[in-house]
Amino acid sequence: MNEQIPPEDLEGAIQQHHASVDEFARGSSRALELLYSRRDDVTLGNPFGPFVRGFEQVARTMERAAEHYREGEAIEFDEIAKYVGPDLACTVEVERITAKIGGGDEPSEVSLRCTTVYRREDGVWRIVHRHADPITTPRRRNR
Repeated sequence: MNEQIPPEDLEGAIQQHHASVDEFARGSSRALELLYSRRDDVTLGNPFGPFVRGFEQVARTMERAAEHYREGEAIEFDEIAKYVGPDLACTVEVERITAKIGGGDEPSEVSLRCTTVYRREDGVWRIVHRHADPITTPRRRNR
């Protein structure tokens, strides 16, 4: 992915985000990092740890998370909902990737439910919050 600033249009930002997930599945968080806000209120919640806040922590957390994946690709983004305002937007998706995970030799499919919040900053759309977790099917309640 080219190192460029996020686009001025929301659809372009979403497409860039999806392309950066493809890079992430190959073990690199750099393209995704470029899309994030640099402001102190940026947040991230991923399956590998607790929520983090602030760009530096978000970038470090994404880098560590990307190290779990290699030789992968994004295979599908199922949009559940999209909410759009003049300067704030949110997507709710099920994201599917395939990748070799950890020390595994065989590719595995990973499905994540993802909420991504975009904010217009200085004329471009940036990610200000992302939450992803592997809960994509109903869970039984333990009694």
